[in-house]
Amino acid sequence: MKLSNQDTSGLFTYSIVVADNDGMESAKPTVTEMTTASGVRITYCVESRRNIALARNKALAHSDGDFIAFIDDDEYPGKDWLLELFRTCVENNVDGVLGPVLPSYNQEPPSWVRKGRFHDRPRHETGFMIDWTEGRTGNLLFKRSVLGGRADVFRPQFGSGGEDRDLFRRWITSGHKFAWCDQAIAYESIPPVRWKRSFLLRRALLRGRMSLRHSEDRAFNLIKSLLAIPLYILMLPFLCVAGHHLFMRYLISLFDHLGRLLAWVGFQPEKESYVTE
Repeated sequence: MKLSNQDTSGLFTYSIVVADNDGMESAKPTVTEMTTASGVRITYCVESRRNIALARNKALAHSDGDFIAFIDDDEYPGKDWLLELFRTCVENNVDGVLGPVLPSYNQEPPSWVRKGRFHDRPRHETGFMIDWTEGRTGNLLFKRSVLGGRADVFRPQFGSGGEDRDLFRRWITSGHKFAWCDQAIAYESIPPVRWKRSFLLRRALLRGRMSLRHSEDRAFNLIKSLLAIPLYILMLPFLCVAGHHLFMRYLISLFDHLGRLLAWVGFQPEKESYVTE
């Protein structure tokens, strides 16, 4: 288990909190097995209400220590992940640090998936200061002091997604600083279902819907979508010839914009909060 054998170079100790967002406690057997095999203290807690924001708050409520790190349940870290985050945070005197999440395919995907880089995320040089629009919790370490003594910092109304960007917007607007550490690598497990065209397009519709929740750029995003949709529709026939990865890249962008406009008029073709298949 990658979290239980992190290299600390003797600079700190750490423990693990697992927040199970399932009232049936489906993760409990796995956590029990981890606890038996691990030399690190593991705390298990349950948030029965299906809401990712509440689950994150539950994890915070059970955490201790001067620093808190987040990693998603479909991710696993490199051996020096936590150490690199910690060093960058201290050396840059910032409130928190984010790192890259690289795709780890369970089996070899089609060539158009790799060419299109559909599971890649932006990366920066170490020390780069992060804007709130890139804020996320999949690979994050921050000082406990930024919580202001609270554990309920994630807003439940963002429970279907976007809760991390909302929190970063509030943190950074209030003056907190977050840097990038390109050496603190986490890997995201990508099963075959997540490179299906239907999955990528449904996720784009959901992503577009969630983008309207940030009121300060709502009008700008709507105008951008109104201009982008007809342009992308005109481009798609030509992109069929240029390559399937390019065609899919712009089709996904089109669905991002469609999801935003459909949500604006009150129509939600993607009813679920999460796209799983």
